Amino acid sequence: MTGGPVLEADGLSKSFGGVQAVRGMSLAVAPGELVALIGPNGAGKSTCFNMLMGQLRGDAGRVRIMGEDVTGWPPRKIWRRGVGRTFQITQILPSFTVRENVQLALLSHQGKLFDVVTRARRAQSDVADALLQRVGIVGFAERACGLLAYGDLKRVELAIALANRPKVLLMDEPTAGMAPAERIALMELTAGIAKADGVGVLFTEHDMDVVFGHADRIMVMHRGSLIAEGTPLEVRDDPEVRAVYLGSSLDPEGP
Repeated sequence: MTGGPVLEADGLSKSFGGVQAVRGMSLAVAPGELVALIGPNGAGKSTCFNMLMGQLRGDAGRVRIMGEDVTGWPPRKIWRRGVGRTFQITQILPSFTVRENVQLALLSHQGKLFDVVTRARRAQSDVADALLQRVGIVGFAERACGLLAYGDLKRVELAIALANRPKVLLMDEPTAGMAPAERIALMELTAGIAKADGVGVLFTEHDMDVVFGHADRIMVMHRGSLIAEGTPLEVRDDPEVRAVYLGSSLDPEGP
């Protein structure tokens, strides 16, 4: 699908008992675009993410990756189609080295995750190091992940997410737990990779400086529904968004 969205969802809905967690959610992310999905706690952001990645089966709606309908696919098959994901709490093996964590992701993408410890220590070393170089931590390649600072772990996780050469990157609270300078650096790095490789990025985030400083477009959810969508300036000035989420926390002139 040349020139079209890398990620699309139409009419996603999900209920848990009598609670409607997501109501008719539709979205599209273009190549190289950073889209922020924000809203109060309980707005439905995580449920939406889990439906996009196949961890939850929606009650209604369709999901397409690069124009292909992937509705109902399991997470691993969606990952192999070209969707990377990072999590609010890093998903790494602390006793393995930085390089080994990335090598495992590379082997998994190739369907070669047998005898993983021995194989990971010798396979795809150059490719793993190239990914680590790209995220700025190749100097830590032989260090155990359990010894790294949290900001560096976030970079390891980004390298792992890039191992399957994704065209879509889902990032759940990518800067949670990081110092302000680290947050800016990570999002600038992510934006640079997205623009260079044509990766569409959809991310959730509670730090409004990160959202309004780095998103090309912002989508706002409240009680399971999309209530606003547009550029950072458009969303900042939306009365409903200010009423239900932003309040007076943002200066009208910008963060």
